[in-house]
Amino acid sequence: MGSITKTPKNVAVRGAVHRHEHMTKEGLLERAFTFAFRGLVYPQIWEDPVIDMEALQLQPDHHMVTIASGGCNVFSYLTANPAKITAVDLNPAHIALNNLKKQAALNLPDYASFHRFFGQANKAENVEAYRQHIAPHLDAPYRDYWERRGLNGTRRIDAFKHGFYKYGLLGRLIGFVHWLANRYGIDPREILAAKNIEEQRQIFETRFAPFFEKKFLRWLVDQPAALFGFGIPPAQYDLLKIDDQAGITGALRSRLKKLACDFDLKDNFYAWQAFGRGYGEGPDAPLPPYLEAKNWDVVRERADRVEIRHTNYADYLETMPAQSLDRYILLDAQDWMTDEQLTRIWGEITRTAKPGARVLYRTAAIPDVVKGHIPDELMNQWEYEDQAKLDDWTRRDRSSVYGATHVWTLKPHA
Repeated sequence: MGSITKTPKNVAVRGAVHRHEHMTKEGLLERAFTFAFRGLVYPQIWEDPVIDMEALQLQPDHHMVTIASGGCNVFSYLTANPAKITAVDLNPAHIALNNLKKQAALNLPDYASFHRFFGQANKAENVEAYRQHIAPHLDAPYRDYWERRGLNGTRRIDAFKHGFYKYGLLGRLIGFVHWLANRYGIDPREILAAKNIEEQRQIFETRFAPFFEKKFLRWLVDQPAALFGFGIPPAQYDLLKIDDQAGITGALRSRLKKLACDFDLKDNFYAWQAFGRGYGEGPDAPLPPYLEAKNWDVVRERADRVEIRHTNYADYLETMPAQSLDRYILLDAQDWMTDEQLTRIWGEITRTAKPGARVLYRTAAIPDVVKGHIPDELMNQWEYEDQAKLDDWTRRDRSSVYGATHVWTLKPHA
């Protein structure tokens, strides 16, 4: 696999994202996204793992393959007791973060230290816990990643004493949105004091909704590069832009409204990340499954079931025997893909899938990006999930980011 610190050009990401010639407007945007994607993007993943586990119907003998991203879902899936999870990612920072979480789960002394490290992620004790309990178990490339100093002279691991979720491309973009809102007299944290959903809706309509009418904000979100911090490449930006009659601003407004108004704040850790830039500090603060106290023992016991690979999803599948895998999660990565890339990955999924295997992915917009884009001989081997179930899963996804959820099951005769 090689050292993760020696991939400054991130060739794998480049191959996945670049669809246009270098000097075209689209090509320049794609290359700008690749540049932005070199470092940590997602300190926290934004797909609801509870919905994933329900939709995938995970069983104890299942081997699942997922895109790693920030790792929250990878380790949350352990609560469903699959036999093995292979987490792949093109981003070396995400690979380093997943390895950090794995070794933390295996080697930190108790739940309190694990929760302090990833649930609070803003305590000086975390750096000492890293030195004493985690670093000795990390492979050299990942120790080098976390202990390397940036231009400001601080090590990457020091982020866990300053508020880790404020870092990364997404964390910094959320911070910028907070700063911009404050310039207009809006405090995003205000909604966290709401006592019920009715108060949440009132705050959104009176305080947040007018923010989307500001000329500067509307101009800003009309620039595709402004949304790179959400991990949205140009191809996905175009899909999102047509998903709402009011354009990209309307799409962002409707999804923020869902995040702010459709779920009780006591149950939605995504809302705390968006409006509070971290998980809540209280004992009843909502957390992703892998960080909940009730799941500590099983996450620790099963963390060794997680295999982490710095590779392309299709490249990994090509190494696996036929009919050897049970569950596949592609996040929203297919929004980026060309028909050729989709055909390659679905060819490998179909080859490696056991009968009854399930594939789950999300799309920024509502229309599917797979059906009609891969050959019929592949698609006809799969059965699409009941639309009412898909709509329900999308509605209940607390991250509130995506337009649609898609699930396919391999037919028994395939």
